[in-house]
Formats: sequence, C-alpha cells, structure tokens
Amino acid sequence: MARGSAVDGRRTRFAERWARAVTDETYVPMSSDELVRYLAGLADRIVALHAPGEFPAEEARQIGAALVHANITGPIGLGRTLALLADDPLTARAGTAKRRLEVQSALADGFAAALRDRTLAEQESIRLALVDARRQAEKALSASQARFQAVFAEAAIGMAVLDAQRRVVDANQALADMLGHAPTDLTGHDLGEYAHPEDADAVRSAVDGLLSGGSAPVQVERRFADADGALVWGRVTLSAIETPAGQPYAVAMIEDITERRLLELRLEYQAWHDPLTGLANRELFFARLGELLSTPDPDARVGLCYLDLDGFKVINDSFGHEIGDGVLVAVAQRLDLAVRRSGGLVARMGGDEFVILLDKPTAPDMDLTWCAEQALTALRPAVRVGGRELTVSASIGIVDRPIAGLTTADLMQAADTTLYWAKSDGRGRWAVFDPDRHAREVARYTLAATMPAAVEHGEFVVEYQPLVSLESDRLWGVEALVRWRHPQLGLLPPDQFINLAEETGAIVPLGRWVLQSACAQAQAWQAIAGPDFRVSVNLAVRQAHEQDLTEEVAAVLRDTGLPADRLVLELTESAIMGPAAEPLRALHTLAEMGVRLAIDDFGTGYSNLAYLRELPVHALKIAGSFVSGTPTARRTSTDPVDERIVATLVELAHALDLTVIAEGVETDEQAARLRAIGCDVGQGWHFARPSGPAAITARLAAEHHR
Repeated sequence: MARGSAVDGRRTRFAERWARAVTDETYVPMSSDELVRYLAGLADRIVALHAPGEFPAEEARQIGAALVHANITGPIGLGRTLALLADDPLTARAGTAKRRLEVQSALADGFAAALRDRTLAEQESIRLALVDARRQAEKALSASQARFQAVFAEAAIGMAVLDAQRRVVDANQALADMLGHAPTDLTGHDLGEYAHPEDADAVRSAVDGLLSGGSAPVQVERRFADADGALVWGRVTLSAIETPAGQPYAVAMIEDITERRLLELRLEYQAWHDPLTGLANRELFFARLGELLSTPDPDARVGLCYLDLDGFKVINDSFGHEIGDGVLVAVAQRLDLAVRRSGGLVARMGGDEFVILLDKPTAPDMDLTWCAEQALTALRPAVRVGGRELTVSASIGIVDRPIAGLTTADLMQAADTTLYWAKSDGRGRWAVFDPDRHAREVARYTLAATMPAAVEHGEFVVEYQPLVSLESDRLWGVEALVRWRHPQLGLLPPDQFINLAEETGAIVPLGRWVLQSACAQAQAWQAIAGPDFRVSVNLAVRQAHEQDLTEEVAAVLRDTGLPADRLVLELTESAIMGPAAEPLRALHTLAEMGVRLAIDDFGTGYSNLAYLRELPVHALKIAGSFVSGTPTARRTSTDPVDERIVATLVELAHALDLTVIAEGVETDEQAARLRAIGCDVGQGWHFARPSGPAAITARLAAEHHR
C-alpha cells in the first residue's frame, strides 16, 4: 500500500510541476486542479511507454497531440515539457536511455503534427474570410471590408497579400513583428527579399508557380531573416485568390516555427550523438559506414581504427563511475582533436570503445596508421579528473578493406579481431588486419565449435605407433595417437587440433574416448601379445586435473577388462613438474592401481631431478630433439652435446629404475647409437609409422609365431 502511495505522490508532483511549467506563458482553458488531473493522466501514459518491449510510437504521438488539444501550445510549452521529462525522477530514470529518447522524439512529433493540423485549419478559415472580404471589398461593401481588416489585422499568424509581381500589397502586424519591420515598410517589396539568401529563389518560385495558374495551396518551410539578421524558420502557406475583375493575388500565411525547428534539430542531434562525450554515436557511425559501403566506385576503400581503453574497468571500480565518465570525456576530446585534420568521423561505440572512420584510408600523410599513432600519442599524457591524475592507454585494431562485396558485419568482425590481436600484444599498441591470419583463426574457431559434435559422430579414429625394444627388436608396446577424419578437411593430424581441444576443454571428452578405444583394442591384442606388451595413452594437462580422473580410468579398465599394468599414461614434463609444484595426487592413486606412468618429452621442460625421484613414474620418454642430434642419413657426424645429454638421461633414469624410451628415431644409425648408450625402447619412423589396428595385429601375430 505504501509503495502505491509513493508512486501516486511522485505522479502528482510531476503533474503539478508540469502544470506550472506550461501555464507561465500560455492560457489553458482549465482550472488548476483540472489541469493537474489532466496532466496526471498523461503522466501515467508516459510512464507506461518506458516499459520493455516494442515501442508504441503512435501512443507517444497521441500524448503530444493531447497537449495541443488542451491548448498547451505556447512558444515554450513543448520545450519545457521535454525538459521536465529529462529532469523529473518519475521519467528521467525510467526505461533505457534509448527508450527515453524515443518517447521524447515521438511526443514532439505528435505535438508538432497536431499543432500543424490546427494551424492549417485556422489558416484555411482565415483564407476563406480573406477571400470573401476581398470580393466584398471589390463591390465596395464596407461591412465586409471591415470584417476583413479585423481578421487580417488581429490574426496571430503572419499574413501578407502579394500581387502578380510578388510585391507585398498589405501585411499584418504579426508578420511585421516576425520580420522586425513595420507593416508599411514591407509594402511594395518582394517577399523573397526577406528570405534567407539560400531560400530566396525557392520562395519566389513558389509564389510564381501559384500565380501562374496553380489553384491548390502551396506549403513549404523556408528560412527568413529579421531586421537584425537573426534566423527565423517559417511555415509558408500560399493560396491564390482572384478579384471579380480577374486580377490575381496570392495570400501568404507564415507561421513562426523557429522554436519547433530548433527543438527538432536538438532531438536529431541527440539521436545521432553520444550524450556523455558529444561524439557521434554508434547509430551515426553505422549510418555513415552504410553510405560509404554503398558507393558505386569499385575501387573505393574504407578503413577504420577500432580503439578500446586498456584496463578501464579498474578506473571505474577504483574511483567510481563519475571519475570514469570524466576520463571518457577527456579521451573523446583528445581523440577528436588528434585526428580532426584527417576528416575522419570519431564515434563512441559504447563503454570505453571508440572508432575512427576514414573514407580515404590510404591518403598520403593521414592514413590509418597515422590516425592510430596520433590517437596513442594524444592519450599518453596523464588525464586529470576530479583532482586525480590518471594514466590512460589504448589498444587499436586497424582495418583497411576494399568496399566491393564488403558488408558492415564483415568489417566490424575484422575490426574486433584485430583489436584482440593488439590487446594480446600488450598495452598501448595497434595491429593491422591480416586476412590470412584471420582466415586461419576462423578455421581454428570453426574446428573448436564442431569438435564436441565430431566426438559424438565418430569422426575421430585411433592409430598406433609401435614402441620397439632396442635389445630384442620386438614390440614393447604401442602409443595410441588420435586422428580426426574431418568430413571436409580430410584426415587431420593431432598438431592441428589437440592444442585447440585443450584450450576449449574438448580434450576431456576426446581424451576419455581415446582412452576407452585404446584400452579396448589393447585387451583384444592380449591373446597374441607378450606379457609385457603395453598401450600408451597421452594424458592432457586438463585431464590430469579432472577430479574424477582415477575413477574414470578405473571404470575404463573395468569395462574393457584390460589389466592395469598394461596401460601406460603419458604426461608432459611441464604438466607434473615445476620449481614449486606438488605431485598430483591422482598419479599416486593410479600407480597404486597398477597403472604405469611415463613422462613425455623429457628434457624440454623444467627438470627438477630431485623431485623426479618422488614421483610414481615408471618410464621417461626422451624428446626427439635430442635424438635428432645423433647421426642421420643427411648428417653423418654426431652432436657430442646431444649425445652426452641422452647418455646422462639414460644413466639417470636407470639409476631410478625407470624404462627409457627414445622418440623420433628415424635411421638405423640412430637406433644403433641409442642401443649402445643403453636406451631401452625406441619409437619413430625407422621402426614404423602410425597405422590402424590391423597392421599391429599382423606384427604381433608374426612375433607370436616366432
């Protein structure tokens, strides 16, 4: 109940303020209480206009018309009404900023339309009286002449009678006041003499067209100048009359619409400009961009600098939005001043984002990179707001594209992408759009988006690369390697999607599927494989940190029937080691289950050797970069440093009772060297390339028979 009373109170106070504002200079044929009740009803309708959903523009226009019907038509009535809407708590914070602007604009439109209709009706009544009076005057009827003079002289609208040479025959006081001359001073002069120089010919042409045979009234809006040179906007209605003697005259009725016209210009400015900074807003930016993109010149180009302040949220959070708004105003002023010479449009897109639009992005000395440098230079000095000196920097994405076939969406996507590149490079930088890089990133994003569905649709397959005992030359095991049979791109190797899968989190379901597939296949090989045959599966960092990892591995082993000691999980060195890292608890749990663990790419990360002995690790895989230092078909000499590193790693691993696996073995010479060093297992193209399960089955069967 109290809430309803508070709302009613705000509405009543609003209506009372409104009534006082509009009755200062306007007579309203209502008592004070009647006017307040009338305006309170309109206030309810105005508040309802701010509700979410589609904007009821016609309802807003009807409210504007209702003001005219109540005779609230004084020179300042509409202006004060709009000022009240922007100021009073009942409406100033209602709805969104866009909706408030829509309400004001539609209300003003309805007011102007209703006032115009009423004025036209009054003008027509006056015109008919004038025609009748003139005709009666020609017949020397003094009563009609007196009636005409009364209507003509007392009319609130400016009026003049023009002869066939466009000269003023008679003018009333209202027109004289509007133009700042005495009525007799106007007599004998061409009406076009009082028009704005750019509109004078149009006024003369309209009068000539009417007097040369036109019968329908002509209505135009034209500019005039008063005696002091001040601009006056007038709505001119021209009507033709003819005396009984056949002499043609024109009646010009000129309504002073200066205030309404200025109000329309102010509303138009508000619609196209940011209220905080005064820069062009996003609506004006997109309108201007649309004009540029629609040019018929096939060689034309368009360019923009898309700018975003670095760390602006910290300013708002630390000092408040008032300081933040002050920073935005200062930034806007600096940007506008910095690139003004280029003729580009500077707009605020919202928040702390700005854009500079150029229709000649490759102009000498003032191209896009020049604009970007000017903008960054302008922002370097500290901004002083509210007694504080704040440092501001920005990142800028630069896009320069031919307009042929270019859409607004394409351009803005490129700008957003390039801004992200600049942000990634650090603060206070700009980056230029690279179509090739963008295409690669789009392809990556497309892969990322389709990867989860690809797992469900069975687009991934597992190939197996042999792990060969260097002592016996028999299969020690296989490593499971996932491939993506993409329906459009063909067979994709892991380096084209694994990193992407880790970034997006798709590696978790994909890794689970690979583990399930590899364990099921390894169990199928148990009948012909040796007792030490194992399947190695890579475990991504994100998988290793999954809370249910151990339960998941246990479930896979249980479902497939594979003994735990036949599974080797490979983790990268950087995933489990670091200067202050703690061992993953899951590793110990998995080791206790019997699962064997291997460190992949050993030697490429942070090698904390003391920490290594504390981990439940069973094997080390030496990175292929060290193995490549041994002799190959193209290089017969041995890199002594790499060879010594490998020998040291083998010696260390054996001291810790670990199996050593060398990756990237390509030649017989490399295999022999590794064998001599004491390496246990080799993997690489020298032994076999990854292949489907059938090739491994055939090799296991051959070894089993031997």
